[in-house]
Amino acid sequence: MTEKIVGLKVDVDTYAGTRDGVPRLLADMARFDVKGAFYFSMGPDNSGKALRRIFTRKGFLKKQLRSGAPSAYSLKTMMYGVLLPPPMIAASFPQILLDTEQAGHEVGIHCWDHVKWHDYLPEFSRQMTKGELGQAAALFEEILGHRATTTAAPGWTVSSASLEVQDEMALLYCSDSRGTAPFYPVVDGQLFRTLQIPTTLPTADEILGVNGITPDNIHLYYLDKLQDGLNVLTVHAEMEGNAIRQSFVRLLEGFRAAGVRCITLKEAAQMTISAPDCELYMGEILGRAGKVALQGVRVK
Repeated sequence: MTEKIVGLKVDVDTYAGTRDGVPRLLADMARFDVKGAFYFSMGPDNSGKALRRIFTRKGFLKKQLRSGAPSAYSLKTMMYGVLLPPPMIAASFPQILLDTEQAGHEVGIHCWDHVKWHDYLPEFSRQMTKGELGQAAALFEEILGHRATTTAAPGWTVSSASLEVQDEMALLYCSDSRGTAPFYPVVDGQLFRTLQIPTTLPTADEILGVNGITPDNIHLYYLDKLQDGLNVLTVHAEMEGNAIRQSFVRLLEGFRAAGVRCITLKEAAQMTISAPDCELYMGEILGRAGKVALQGVRVK
């Protein structure tokens, strides 16, 4: 029987998620001797500016209310960049990034400005795209003492320019997409060299409140959906490290009981002996407002 493996990916979007959610996740994962890949937003927390999505993205407000997402973000966080100045994230908590790596987890770049990338990447010039990743990479190296070897785009939002810049950064792999298995992305006929390790399972905010899924039973959903081989689950410091922390603990308990092995995404990349070239495109998925990068058909 093929082993069930889970690559754990942790997205850290906000100042509060870094300060509060990451230490909690580190403690909970240490209890189960589980390692993952943590992707940190490095620059300003402009979370308040995301509220404009209520008017620009169909279904955004409904999705937020259904999933209970507002409980994951404090009122203060929702004011950052609007009524309150945006605090700098990584520069405020360098020790948390160091603690994460020293605990044996993989540490990568999520972005510089999460909301800006997620909402406006298609409008970025190539130079602006390079600048966003360049600022994040410079601060990452300043804090951790080595360059970043992996990135994961906010909201699974990519462009040809962002993929080109990632290639130039000589990364080991990226995790920018949703799909079924590792692949090399092809956009408009252009093949990019950086391996993609896609998220294969839905995130908690996409499925909570749907078909009877609640924080009390979401772990059972995930355990039932695991496929043989590699599964990739994205959790969020603001959700699994805060609002639904006990749901994540129950999931880790379930992994242990079922003999599921959890690995970092670097380990997943190292396990990938060969990967196909597949189309990558921005499209819609159930439970998420707006488009995400999707693994498409195999090119060769």
